[in-house]
Amino acid sequence: MNSVSSFVKYQRKRLKLTQEELASKAGVGIRFIRELEQGKETLQMNKVNLVLDMFGFTLSPSKVQLDPYDVFLNYLKKSIRITLANLITKEGVLIEGVLDKKENKIYSWKFLPNKNIIKYQQKPDDGLIEIILHSDIQTIEEQ
Repeated sequence: MNSVSSFVKYQRKRLKLTQEELASKAGVGIRFIRELEQGKETLQMNKVNLVLDMFGFTLSPSKVQLDPYDVFLNYLKKSIRITLANLITKEGVLIEGVLDKKENKIYSWKFLPNKNIIKYQQKPDDGLIEIILHSDIQTIEEQ
């Protein structure tokens, strides 16, 4: 999957749309939506922009970094190891992504360190959670 495909799939699911509904609303075919979400590398940019426009976005150059929507789809609520840009390693669970409501993008994560999991299961307390900026994450892997 690439960042555009992860983003589209995330946004579609967030809005509780089926692939068919998204295709109809964007004015593209269902096959195009399936190929887009599967990360097909050769797609018509004008059609990609039709789909992205449904979420208020357009294709544009950006700095390469870890895709937050890939993280959301593949690592949320799983036991993970994160390496931050300052090379500090943390182990625990990503509980949820935090959206920048103005940009409608994930900009940070609620992270529950392994040492706090049992306490949190007994009594959920936001004081046991760390906020990690997405831009600070260098690598992420399942444990």
